[in-house]
Amino acid sequence: MTSAENNLEIQTPAVHTEIKQEHTLYAEQVSSWGGLPITNSLLNTWIVVLAVVVFGLYFRRTIKLIPGKMQNFLEAGVEALLDIFDSVTGSREKSLKFFPFVFSFFVFILINNWLGLLPGIGSIGQVISEHGEKLFVPFFRGGTADLNTTLALALVGVVASHIFGVVTVGFWNYFNKFVNLQALLEIPKKVLKEPTILIVNPIKVFVGLLEIISELAKVASLSFRLFGNIFAGEVLVASMAAIMAYGLPIPFMFLEVMVGAIQALIFSMLVLTYLTMMGTAEEH
Repeated sequence: MTSAENNLEIQTPAVHTEIKQEHTLYAEQVSSWGGLPITNSLLNTWIVVLAVVVFGLYFRRTIKLIPGKMQNFLEAGVEALLDIFDSVTGSREKSLKFFPFVFSFFVFILINNWLGLLPGIGSIGQVISEHGEKLFVPFFRGGTADLNTTLALALVGVVASHIFGVVTVGFWNYFNKFVNLQALLEIPKKVLKEPTILIVNPIKVFVGLLEIISELAKVASLSFRLFGNIFAGEVLVASMAAIMAYGLPIPFMFLEVMVGAIQALIFSMLVLTYLTMMGTAEEH
């Protein structure tokens, strides 16, 4: 081998693989436990749950009859929320009954929305190889930017409203709201006295079947509204940071703080509305 060939071999440049980072609609797996995948949004959700539990235990130990500044602030927030709940339920008694359940939704969603804006969320992670490409996968991602999380929250809220409806109005009355067997059974009994029942009651049965579709629409509406707003905000802030990392994303982050609070309030208020409607279904 000549010296020219040696120089040519030494000077051959190394091939560099570009690392890509994509904003996926789905949560990305960062680890596994017992064969179950652990995603970055799930890790964020665990942090939120841990924070809520720790704060709840701490506040329970430090609560006093004569409140301090922090307790005064929290009590004022709870009182303001109760006033808002009263405008939906129509009574403070119902508001107090639903408050622990609905307030849990509000706190959980609010912290998840805001936690996704902290530095390091979405920017600290690992590089994995997939289909010959190197992809950057963040360790943490906003919990509510994952459709699985918002869908689970929507299912819990809607199913809880149905359970409350059954407890309040009774199983038979509640069941006939959707599958109106009672309207069909009334036809042979009243057809001679009220011939119009042959038209009216089948319509009632059809309306009941539409109610089933509306309940499925509630789940889709709740989950996609929250997911869409938070995911869009996540992409917006990342896009602004890619254009100019210093200064430009700050106004948009403040906007996302407001959006996160509004979306948490909207979701919890809709769940409260469903609970109130199902509990008073016998009056309609």
